[in-house]
Amino acid sequence: MRKIVLFLLGICLFYGSLTAESITGKWQGVLKVQSIELSIVFHIMEDAGVYSATMDSPDQGAFGILVTQTAFASPNVQLKIDKLGIHYDGTWDLKDTIQGNFTQMGNSLPLVLQRAKNTEEKPNRPQEPQPPFNYGVEEVIFHNARSGLNLAGTFTYPTHTNHFPAVVLITGSGAQNRDEELFGHKPFFVIADYLTQRDIAVLRFDDRGTGGSEGSLSSINTSDLAGDVEAAVTFVKAQKGVDTLNIGLVGHSEGGIIAPMVAAKDPSIAYLVLMAGTGIPGDSVLLKQQDLISAAYGASQAERAESYAINRGAYTLLKRDKATEEVKEELTAYYATKLQNTAYKKNLNEEERALFTEGVVKNLCSPWMRFFLQYDPAPTLSKVTCPVMALNGSKDLQVVAKDNLSAIEEALKKGGNMNATIIEYSGLNHLFQECETGTPLEYGRIEQTISPVVLKDIAEWILQTTE
Repeated sequence: MRKIVLFLLGICLFYGSLTAESITGKWQGVLKVQSIELSIVFHIMEDAGVYSATMDSPDQGAFGILVTQTAFASPNVQLKIDKLGIHYDGTWDLKDTIQGNFTQMGNSLPLVLQRAKNTEEKPNRPQEPQPPFNYGVEEVIFHNARSGLNLAGTFTYPTHTNHFPAVVLITGSGAQNRDEELFGHKPFFVIADYLTQRDIAVLRFDDRGTGGSEGSLSSINTSDLAGDVEAAVTFVKAQKGVDTLNIGLVGHSEGGIIAPMVAAKDPSIAYLVLMAGTGIPGDSVLLKQQDLISAAYGASQAERAESYAINRGAYTLLKRDKATEEVKEELTAYYATKLQNTAYKKNLNEEERALFTEGVVKNLCSPWMRFFLQYDPAPTLSKVTCPVMALNGSKDLQVVAKDNLSAIEEALKKGGNMNATIIEYSGLNHLFQECETGTPLEYGRIEQTISPVVLKDIAEWILQTTE
């Protein structure tokens, strides 16, 4: 559920001459949108007289975005990222400041860039584990026979006992490494360390095409990833000291969808922990998510209602059982009509409309998105017979706690599974951080990676369940 960053990649060449002060270096500023502040960083570089630039949006976890066009005629600077509809026009004072305007898809805001030191400041993450560790750590490779891919991960295990439960950690959506690293946080590293210190072995692994794992996520959907988890469970069962009767799955966000898929087919799965997992259909999850985040960012009721209706209409087209190319044509025509006849994205010019439509249609028609929009997790949850712990935060704007926790509990009961522990934590967001607003832009600004209360509850529940 972390698909909140809309940035795409392009290429930039920067041509111009240098004055006494070089314009190369790191330039940073802050966009202010109502009550929201968004950090923007441009890196301008030179190689053999040819200049290039990249852009970061640290608050959105986006780094190294390549700019498509740049022009410099001192003191004027222009930077463009065509596929994102981004255009920055600035005037350099020939020293440490560029005054300008940042425009995206017709919306223009002032942005003052200040020259920054090239030293990168690492965000403070006090919960990140530090060696030496008082448990075993192995870098491992295991094989998914169904896909023919090798997947890389880290297996941590207690060394003072020879009979211990184990868990496989399952990441959320998008390309995630074994630590589920995002916004400078490594939540799966923190969880693995906490559980292993309490005599629970943990396997965490890189998603396909990430870190040391083979493959790609571009042409697969959520159900394909269940096969990777099955292969991970097979690997864990073969490890010395593991109690094979007490192997469970801990899934976050999309991982909370995948875990029940595996458990519904494999009766050897002893328990599930679903962290911000969904219990309602994917289109309902996204519509609610988009509306709540828009409201948190200051969108008006009218803007939210119009956006909701347009997104719902697009999702209806996507859920039809039609070939992808046919759906793309229908969606392209649909957005062309909406952009012409409504106030939706009213500030876009003709070129920006075309770029917007192209990007949205491409994203919506991906195999992952089409599957997610159509998938209802309830029937699968009703087939899960093992103990389940389902958790969420009251300020989660991506997977709404009340809607999804109640749906998960209802689906389990419908299948006859009464062994469910359902917890909604007050004041926690989608990453289970103690927060103020719950918005995605807040994730990276919070020092805490995951609430200690959540860590404690998960560990104690697993140990009680596996006694």
